[in-house]
Amino acid sequence: MSNTNKKIKIIGFLSILFLFLFLSFSNSTAETLLKQVIKTHTDDLSGMTKRKKIRALVTYSRTDFFFSDNGTPKGLQVDLLNEYEKQLNANIKKESEKIRIQYIPTTFDRLIPDLLEGKGDIIASLMTITPQREQKIDFVSGRMANVKELLVTHKSINDINSVEDLAGKEIYVLKGSSYVEHLKELNKLLLSKQLAAIKITEADSHLKTEDIFELVNTGVVKLTVADGYKARIWAKVLPDIKVVDAVAIKSGTHIGWAIRKNSLELKKSLNKLIKKVKKGTYLGNLFFNRYYKKDRWIKNANTAKERNKLLEFMDLFKKYGDKYGFDALAIAAQGYQESQLDQKKKSHRGAMGIMQLLPSTAADKNVDIADISSVENNIHAGVKYMAFLRDRYFSDAQISSEDQMAFSWAAYNAGPAKVRKMRAKAKQMGLNPNIWYSNVEVAAAKMVGRETVEYVSNIFKYYIAYSLAQQYMSKATK
Repeated sequence: MSNTNKKIKIIGFLSILFLFLFLSFSNSTAETLLKQVIKTHTDDLSGMTKRKKIRALVTYSRTDFFFSDNGTPKGLQVDLLNEYEKQLNANIKKESEKIRIQYIPTTFDRLIPDLLEGKGDIIASLMTITPQREQKIDFVSGRMANVKELLVTHKSINDINSVEDLAGKEIYVLKGSSYVEHLKELNKLLLSKQLAAIKITEADSHLKTEDIFELVNTGVVKLTVADGYKARIWAKVLPDIKVVDAVAIKSGTHIGWAIRKNSLELKKSLNKLIKKVKKGTYLGNLFFNRYYKKDRWIKNANTAKERNKLLEFMDLFKKYGDKYGFDALAIAAQGYQESQLDQKKKSHRGAMGIMQLLPSTAADKNVDIADISSVENNIHAGVKYMAFLRDRYFSDAQISSEDQMAFSWAAYNAGPAKVRKMRAKAKQMGLNPNIWYSNVEVAAAKMVGRETVEYVSNIFKYYIAYSLAQQYMSKATK
């Protein structure tokens, strides 16, 4: 549960500049609070102006949209939208008459459906413009730069130097992304050359590109695809990923915000913003450092040493996972987040062992395991406490098993009383109090900062890493 910040000195104007090519920035204001509007609207800017609300669909991430520890919205897209809000209100003096941006978090694969259903008005994400997408939505980009979608590999991969070398390989990519479309196009080319098709595996919808990079960094995922500018940025902070410039899945693409077709007023308004922005390197470097200089990175749960730890304790995770109805790998992932599977670890608060449980919590009547100094008792107590949290607080039939797990993890970290407040806050914000991802986690970040959100997110990524590793080992033994 410790929070390690890593200082990173990064140079590379060309990679940085594209992110900031077409928009300007301003600081967030206290009024820019997330409040989802449940009623759907599919009208143009005039209707939004009457409601004094423009709803921006955003994906929760450490760079695009998040809440700071004091509950202030932050991120690249927040800065861009604040500048747009400033433009909209340039001639409006009364605060009550001003138009406000409202942030609607969703997963990447839901951005376009939610826009079309009227749950938001702008997709505030730098999406790749593709013919398939242009059939459904309109883009605002200015088309002022070209982007390459490049292969990204673990540093141990040295035998892929052309797209033909990808034949028969498995590539793990962002769900619903343009990378999926373009890999399917590449498969047609490979098949025409009588080469094996690429196996395209779409990541879990809760994972973002940055999460996939981290999985590549651990080595559990060998190959992925990403926009070149984004891949090069992350290659500077994740030491074990490699950008293969020679293998471009697609070249000459453009990225930008998206809106519904026939939103002519909104498009004109956004184009006005684009035209007034220059290429300034100062802003590019300033805001790049703001969102990339300091952060917390996933540890390597897939090294041989860490895998051996997992194997050492796997029988116990399975024994007590089965006993209390949990996936053994999910509990193992939690143990890795808590202690890196180190039974000797002890926190300054007195939490002990692999599951970092307080002796007083373990001895409580709801767990009733007095001595957690042994590995087995420690794991048993941690899993039994998780079961207590799930069954006491999150057993409602309206909560999916996946969200029951996420809420239980959150309660393990922050306490069930805080999670109850988070769910109440989510409901107040118009979010679904029965769904953790992109809903209660947003309220959690606003209330208590990023610790609990990152705690759940990291466990989920470790769980994915363990699951993928298990799949690959199973294939290898067949």
